[in-house]
Amino acid sequence: MVNTTLQEKIDPNRLPRHVAIIMDGNGRWAQNNSLPRIEGHWAGVKVVDRIVTLSRKLKLEALTLYSFSDENWNRPSVEINTLMKILDYYLKKEVKRMKDENIRFNTIGHVEDLPEAIQKLIRHSIEDTSNNTGMILTLALSYGGRQEIIDAVKNIAEQVRLGQIRPDEIDLSMFESFLSTHPIPDPDLIIRTSGERRISNFLLYQSAYTELHYNDVLWPDFSDDDFLNAIIDYQSRDRRFGMTQEQIAKA
Repeated sequence: MVNTTLQEKIDPNRLPRHVAIIMDGNGRWAQNNSLPRIEGHWAGVKVVDRIVTLSRKLKLEALTLYSFSDENWNRPSVEINTLMKILDYYLKKEVKRMKDENIRFNTIGHVEDLPEAIQKLIRHSIEDTSNNTGMILTLALSYGGRQEIIDAVKNIAEQVRLGQIRPDEIDLSMFESFLSTHPIPDPDLIIRTSGERRISNFLLYQSAYTELHYNDVLWPDFSDDDFLNAIIDYQSRDRRFGMTQEQIAKA
């Protein structure tokens, strides 16, 4: 249940447009509870359900979840297979809710690396929710921030080779249009659970001016209150984007 006192502290006019979450700590949660690592991942799915619901109720424009990094392919095959089963389960279970709740589903990353059955589910989920106009829910799957930048550079280079872009035309706006997140706005807030203080190759370009909030709670224990407190923390920040406070006040 959402803490109404905390919710009342949130200024609805200063909400982050886009929140991204590094959902960390499933394995340690399982270990702490004398369970196999895979049980931690299943426990984490329940938290995803709650945070998606709360984000929609707060009327966030976008929520991005770091679900499976390109480095995660190095994990034991048993764990990878479990993560694929969880993704299969989540998509089959949630697509109707996303349609009913006006949530548009999206992915970033090299989804072509995923099993074909998962790719098919992803395509259907994207198609089935494509007409929704509410919050955009993005899962980062087989995703890495460095690789995303390399992919953008390769695509721009190919356009230059074909004569469709001149090098002097390349600017920030053009480069950003080649990123997989385009046209979603850059994240205003990135939350990382489990006490780690790093962004682990997540949205490297997009996070240039992102506010970072670190929480010591392991992801399966991450509560609605933890999420609300992260937004309250965000709203306490002085975001100047390189300008002075006087310039901000005049804007």
